[in-house]
Amino acid sequence: MGPGAAPGRQPKLRIVRPWARAYTAQMSEEPAAGASQTAPADPNADCPRCLKPQALCVCEGIAPIDNKVSLLILQHPQEQDRELGTARLTVLHFKDALLKIGLSWPSLTRILGRPADPQRWAILYLGSVKAAAVLPDRDIVVVNKKGNAVDHQDSALSEIEGVVVLDGTWSQAKALWWRNGWMLKCKRIVLGPKRPSRYGRLRREPRRDGLSTLEAAAMLLARLEGKPEIETALHTSFERLLARYRELHPHPGRGR
Repeated sequence: MGPGAAPGRQPKLRIVRPWARAYTAQMSEEPAAGASQTAPADPNADCPRCLKPQALCVCEGIAPIDNKVSLLILQHPQEQDRELGTARLTVLHFKDALLKIGLSWPSLTRILGRPADPQRWAILYLGSVKAAAVLPDRDIVVVNKKGNAVDHQDSALSEIEGVVVLDGTWSQAKALWWRNGWMLKCKRIVLGPKRPSRYGRLRREPRRDGLSTLEAAAMLLARLEGKPEIETALHTSFERLLARYRELHPHPGRGR
């Protein structure tokens, strides 16, 4: 799109909205005399971590994975699928993960807030090329600008320091691609999943090999780090989410 966290290390998880404002009111250690007590938490409020309704929240028990390959998810601001969207759930699973919401950024360095060479990062490519067509024996392939597999695949994959996944509908993801010229410097990766997305009929993908953001990130990092347990952990959370959704919507209509 699990393994426990390394002791003493804090997650790098950050979720950023461009329009979010900081709370700047001065804090006091004790409430002023006569001040009303804080109201009890609303059981119907959205989860503050995944922002899903409590009935769909599966955050409990997630242990952030100590990933070596950084994960960056760029979400189109019009992606509004709160119930079935997986971007936030995905970043909760990793110590080194960042979700940013917007349309364009001047550089990868500006997004990350630290120096970064886009040539050592890879992006999940949106072109028509399929992994099975270029290297049938591989389910993750680095391709060049012409859509051909690059030479020395293992070496190309081992050089990757981070991956970029675009979150939104296909048209929204393409808008992100065309608005961010620095992405052209990244390596391009295509996936060849062995099975369709776990969404099934809940959300119709435009391509048979289309995956949710969570499934794509899980497959990428599991292969790049040689840790199949990454996929296991993320797929478990995803399946829990889908099971809860089906309980709430026994007869869902056809999704996208």
